[in-house]
Amino acid sequence: MLKLILCLVCMGTTVDVSSGCVHCFMDQNDINDMCMGYTVTDEDGSYTSPAACIDLVDSLFISNQDVLQAARVGRGHDGALRDILRGQLMPLVEEFRGQTNSEAVYHSRLTAAQENFTAQASQLPRASECFPPCGFQVDGAVYCCQHCTYYSCEYALDCPAEEVEVGENNRTQMRCDVLFPLPSDIEVVWRFAPTRTQLVELLKEVTAGTDLLYSIPKASSNNEGTYQCEIFTAEGRAIARLYFYLTVTPYTVTGHLELQDIFERVLMAEGQASPVTSVTSTGGPLLRLPSPSLLTACLTSLLLLLLLSLMFLAWSNLRTDAAQGAQQGEDAQGVEVKKYVVRFSSETDLCGVEVGAAI
Repeated sequence: MLKLILCLVCMGTTVDVSSGCVHCFMDQNDINDMCMGYTVTDEDGSYTSPAACIDLVDSLFISNQDVLQAARVGRGHDGALRDILRGQLMPLVEEFRGQTNSEAVYHSRLTAAQENFTAQASQLPRASECFPPCGFQVDGAVYCCQHCTYYSCEYALDCPAEEVEVGENNRTQMRCDVLFPLPSDIEVVWRFAPTRTQLVELLKEVTAGTDLLYSIPKASSNNEGTYQCEIFTAEGRAIARLYFYLTVTPYTVTGHLELQDIFERVLMAEGQASPVTSVTSTGGPLLRLPSPSLLTACLTSLLLLLLLSLMFLAWSNLRTDAAQGAQQGEDAQGVEVKKYVVRFSSETDLCGVEVGAAI
């Protein structure tokens, strides 16, 4: 869309003798020599009119929409465009220099040259599509004869920043991808700053080469910040700059969120669970914590259950100790009675008293 607007502006610009494909690739003196013998015939007779010839060249090569469209070649093909145009007009310059010819001859020969140029120029490679929203897209540049220059897609070099979230100790990757085709010989420079920024002076280079992928095997809080990748051509011209804002979620928070996920599923009412968002290893939105009143009620219930359990355990231990004490008392009393009877019997025997009657 942007390229189309640029070309419409290019085509709609007011034309003068100093613009157009002819004046991009032809010397003005050659045009003047070719038009010097242009002869006009009317009721007053015949006379030469170089200005009328230049107007004819203007209408055929400068303001003609077919010529302008055919000349919209891709970057690097303006040289071929020049060769085609000069190949059609220079023979006419040599033929008409120092000669006079009628306007009909000029019109016929110049019209044929214009049609040949349009047909041949249309076969040259076209510019590729412009891919928003960023990057210096070399293949998207289109030649504009109205201004004798290329018009690029004119997007910003800096691309919008991308948010990246990852759990602590997890692996994460950032890829320096763009939507438009890249040259085969590029250099990729990765930079880092421990804060959210797009100021180049705050970013420090961490690696350079051809790798579009940057990996962090085990993320930690030290990895949080801004990562920038900048792509260069072999000549050192920047093509695009991409930014990544990395956030590392602590392991304790990740564990809490996983427990909360289980907790909310256990507390679902009548088989209907509240919506739960999980946290992946590559990061994601944080879960919503339960309300304070729900947490308080659950903790109070757990503490009460623990207290009742401890009280029951203590009561059970007391009953067991009391029962054992009572049993031991009965056994001790029976032993004393037996000892007394045995001792009494022994003493009666020693005195010569008949034990059976006394007992």
